[in-house]
Amino acid sequence: MSQTAVHEHKTPFVRIARRNTIPHTQAWLIRAAGLLSSLCVGGLLFLALGHNPLAVYADMLDSAFGGRIGFNETVRIAIPLLGAALAVGMAFKMRFWNIGAEGQILMGGIFATYFALFQHQNLPRPVLLITMGLAAAVGGALWGLIPAFFRAKWGTNETLFTLMLNYVAFGIITYLQADRWSSPQNDFPIIDMFDLSARLPRLFGIHIGWVMVLILTLLVHLYISRSKQGYQLSVVGQSENTARYAGINVGRVIMRTMLISGGIAGFVGFMQVSGADFTLNETTAGGVGFTAITVAWLAHLNPIIMILVAFFIAILERGSIRIQSTFMIPATIATVLIGIILFFMLACEFFINYRLIFRNKNISDVKGG
Repeated sequence: MSQTAVHEHKTPFVRIARRNTIPHTQAWLIRAAGLLSSLCVGGLLFLALGHNPLAVYADMLDSAFGGRIGFNETVRIAIPLLGAALAVGMAFKMRFWNIGAEGQILMGGIFATYFALFQHQNLPRPVLLITMGLAAAVGGALWGLIPAFFRAKWGTNETLFTLMLNYVAFGIITYLQADRWSSPQNDFPIIDMFDLSARLPRLFGIHIGWVMVLILTLLVHLYISRSKQGYQLSVVGQSENTARYAGINVGRVIMRTMLISGGIAGFVGFMQVSGADFTLNETTAGGVGFTAITVAWLAHLNPIIMILVAFFIAILERGSIRIQSTFMIPATIATVLIGIILFFMLACEFFINYRLIFRNKNISDVKGG
């Protein structure tokens, strides 16, 4: 066997190599192709169920943009998605894998609910709402600080730590519902609805959380891109050893960033209980903390782009609810559709950043692109 044949035998049929650069136009063409491909696959699914895919997609768009009520509902879904994405995005930029936004949102909701239930008669409405928001941020920040402290001091695995804290927060709410805060007027373990004074006011038919989350987006963007602390955060994310060599206190940066990250997530909990649900329950977070991870990654951790991605996913979620009633499509199928679209969109990011090199490619081709 010749040396060339032996070399080809040992070389994998296909390898993955990171791209050096790719034009922005080509990147967006890949994303457009991925979105179109996902819609085609989803269309085949609807065809198998006996529905016209174009009619289904048209109905989804109509549910999001066809009327003021539908549009307002889409924005309402996007608000916590964007807020939670800002929270996890800050941590991810530091390479701290915060999978605990769900629990931090719940803890924020718990802290805010205490004042809504027991202090609404003692505080004027503006003071009450400000107090609820600050308390929620403190609750989320403390819940985010716990895994950050252990990571900074003893190098614990933050992924498992933050994930487990989600279940602890969920258990606390279950306990409060069934015992300490259980509504005396109901036989079921639920918490009373908030007094009107503990509910966020509305602006253009939507609770003012949409204004708050846009302000948060701007502040996070400025913090990451313009502040000394944001620069330190980025350096720690690139290399902790380099950060230490540059004189940066890595442990302090980790804990400070997670205080902010958890505080933002906790504030999302306040917006949920005060602006959307008007009470606290197990579904207050509703999976937002996990979906926000997808939002953050699709936006490349850019707070401004997160606005568009969060709204896009809100359109999908709103549309999936609509087609369940219009076309009698099972909720599981609607969830599968969202999963297909998000899978293709994430796959696009792979092909934007990496390329496949087949065995018979020339050396010049391997080094290109």
